[in-house]
Amino acid sequence: MEGCTVTDLKIDSKKNCYVLDAEAMRQIQEETAVSTKLEPGIYVIRIRSGSFGYRNDANNVGEPMVMLWIYGGKFINKKTNLEVEATWSTLNGDDDTLTLEVLQTTNLCAFFFDSYIDDNQGELTISIVKM
Repeated sequence: MEGCTVTDLKIDSKKNCYVLDAEAMRQIQEETAVSTKLEPGIYVIRIRSGSFGYRNDANNVGEPMVMLWIYGGKFINKKTNLEVEATWSTLNGDDDTLTLEVLQTTNLCAFFFDSYIDDNQGELTISIVKM
């Protein structure tokens, strides 16, 4: 392809891993995230409305994105087709979806990451549809 440049990034599972200790995970699960339990079944998760604004000024539009931490029971992430007991995921944009086949009761946590919270604005709603 003429004019095309490809850059590969190799991410090492140890050298390039930011570790969240047990206390940080507890804070995400119990103090920061909104959460719900998913009983066995098939679920489609998506952003229903809203956005995350990490700058509180009129020139910056919020972004429809959210972090998901899913843990506590066996499930299959249909994007990877792997059965796991915990995973991270994101929803990026109004058309992005995550489909889970929940095999055992599982916890779903939704939250944002940011380095400075005081200028954040907005909120979003995710829809969790059990098929």
